[in-house]
Amino acid sequence: MKTEFSLARINAILIKEFIQMRRDRMTFAMMIGIPVLQLILFSYAINSDPRHLPSAIIDRDNSAFSRAVVTAFANSTYVDFTIASTDPAKAEAAMAAGKINFIFEIPEHFGRDLTRGLRPQMLVIADATDPSAASGALAAADEIINTGLRRELTGALAGLAAGPPPITMVLQRRYNPAGITQYNIIPGLLGIILTMTMTLMTAVALTRETERGTMENLLAMPSRPAEVMIGKVAPYVAVGYIQIIVVLSAGGILFDIPFEGSKLLFLWISTLYILVNLLIGFLFSTVARTQMQAMQMMVFLLLPQILLSGFMFPFRGMPGWAQAIGEVLPATHYMRLVRGIMLKGSGRADLVADIWPLLALIVAVSALALLRYRRTLD
Repeated sequence: MKTEFSLARINAILIKEFIQMRRDRMTFAMMIGIPVLQLILFSYAINSDPRHLPSAIIDRDNSAFSRAVVTAFANSTYVDFTIASTDPAKAEAAMAAGKINFIFEIPEHFGRDLTRGLRPQMLVIADATDPSAASGALAAADEIINTGLRRELTGALAGLAAGPPPITMVLQRRYNPAGITQYNIIPGLLGIILTMTMTLMTAVALTRETERGTMENLLAMPSRPAEVMIGKVAPYVAVGYIQIIVVLSAGGILFDIPFEGSKLLFLWISTLYILVNLLIGFLFSTVARTQMQAMQMMVFLLLPQILLSGFMFPFRGMPGWAQAIGEVLPATHYMRLVRGIMLKGSGRADLVADIWPLLALIVAVSALALLRYRRTLD
């Protein structure tokens, strides 16, 4: 039976949908929260021209000219000299551990050779695992040096300022000499893929049981919450291993991604990271009432992990508050660990600072998930 087109019925359906949207707090929060989150992150946290990069200075000359160069780099805001030493091994170890981005080394007799017009060399070692993080400072290095020496090259030395650059900057790009972007992207992409898939798989673990009507059977079993959590999480660890094999194999075949470190250490760290994401997903499933809510919660986690972990933008280029948030995210530590093992050949001693946060997250998230686990359907 045909009826006429009714605006009243459309209006009734519209009202019903608005009421439903108001009741579904997770969907409403996503509609408002995601745009606000993106606005804040892209406007305030993301910076493609990083400044204040931690660096080491090795000044073997300690003359007025070498101090002028050091001061010029510090005033440029591109670098912050957090390590001042005459021991190259200490600076190298800090770079291998990811604590600094640059090592500036000024040789002995730098000032003497400069005044004689011999154009002394200044060594700059850059951590090129993330080429975009080092590019800004390196591009401005010559101008920074000339600016720093301008006040010193006066009087009888004025002729040095008018000619070619008075010193020669020797640049070494460590761990990624060719500055290939894929060397940085592929290890980071592995972290994002594992975050997205592992969290999603277990985020719907309990809500799927509720929607299918099998939750009663699960609750009727004489199993403890920890046993349920382990049973839900463990099968997906193997899935994570498969994804790691696929990504690394494709990266090696298509982009010739190097693997300098221990594969056993890499596997152990990846297992920790897989567990962290699976447990976070299980925690989400204890909070969400539906699978849709669980997936929405996963989106709220995924967006900061992509933007604040150092995957897309240099981590050191973000403001302090954004770096503080990034330090809480598991993807931040995993990307440092993976890049350190694959590109630098770092050992466990170099990676301790990023291993213990993953272990702490496993303990904390497990405890929260067990506290949130409901023994009844109410």
